[in-house]
Amino acid sequence: MSEMIYRPVGKTGMSASVVGLGGEHLDGKPFETADEVIGAAMDRGVNIMDLFMPGDTVRSNIGRALRGKRDKMLIQGHICSTDINEQYDRSRDRKSIQKYFESLLRCLDTDYIDFGMLFFIDSEKDYTDVFEGAALEYALELKQKGVIRAIGASSHNPLIAKRVVESDVVELLMFSINPAFDMAPAEINVLDYLDEKMIDYEKNMDPDRAALYRLCEQKDVAVTVMKTLGAGKLLSPRYTPFAEPLTVPQCIHYALTRPAVVSVLLGCSSREEVLEALRYLDADEAEKDYSAVIDKYQGVFKGSCVYCNHCLPCPVEINIAEVNKFADIAEASLERRSPERRSQSAGIPPGVRTHYKALGKHGSDCISCGSCETRCPFSVPVIKNMKKAAELFGC
Repeated sequence: MSEMIYRPVGKTGMSASVVGLGGEHLDGKPFETADEVIGAAMDRGVNIMDLFMPGDTVRSNIGRALRGKRDKMLIQGHICSTDINEQYDRSRDRKSIQKYFESLLRCLDTDYIDFGMLFFIDSEKDYTDVFEGAALEYALELKQKGVIRAIGASSHNPLIAKRVVESDVVELLMFSINPAFDMAPAEINVLDYLDEKMIDYEKNMDPDRAALYRLCEQKDVAVTVMKTLGAGKLLSPRYTPFAEPLTVPQCIHYALTRPAVVSVLLGCSSREEVLEALRYLDADEAEKDYSAVIDKYQGVFKGSCVYCNHCLPCPVEINIAEVNKFADIAEASLERRSPERRSQSAGIPPGVRTHYKALGKHGSDCISCGSCETRCPFSVPVIKNMKKAAELFGC
């Protein structure tokens, strides 16, 4: 297999592997899974991972897996990621964010984090609360003490992310990038032409996203990428907004050809998934070429759940991402059935039905408060989806 490729992380003096790990798929998994995934990744030269999950168990599992090799892994640790009743949340309160950041250090058994990421800056209020409040003050203190080596931030909104970069405080931006997110609205003739198989930014991208990438490049602010595969939906014939699915190497290559991008951080829950992601390193130019696929754009991706749970906490404690995921699988299963067998009782695989019913709360428990929809960075119609799940599964 080919050797890992490394890129400098802006002006930080650090270098990151072009393929890294997202930690979210290790949440809820045993230590053995974390050890297998991290070990397989590091054996192939992966040296960067993101860790935003606030639970002690997943953090401790990752800490154990990194024991004896902590200095070989760059960690993006988030400031402001918290939980309420074991449901993911975010806080801007100094006491709360300090508690969870110190727990991160303790669980990882380390005295430093490479990138202290100001978490989830998606709205004007987020920006004001963080950059004019206790969170930034705390991050600056941590950097002065050497507890974090660089300050970063995560965002899904290009306009707010632009403000973050213009603050001249952050050295690393974590941003959601894939061709579906970057495409212009459906009524525009996407990809009028290609120039040497690279996207023409002015004509074929959302201009705010194009401007953000250029700004990061100009200011030497590095970008790490989340949602590279669109939660796997870009790989799916059912969910892709293009005429055909993309492959993993195509999605990775798309992100890595954006200005300022240094690494894509992919969530993996097995050694096999790690090796599938790292197959990018061995892919030839033809395998990585995404141009023919994204030239056939046929609909917007906005409103499609990517199972990130940024919509939480839910006041009735529904795990919204899990409900959406099982409903999506159920719908896809029904569509594959012949019309005469397309009934909910016959069409949904028993295992999917069992996993859905094992959830503590279901779509039918939704009280339509709308809190989730105001939090969702991808405009997912959560209330509608909860009703759909209730209809599919009967609860």
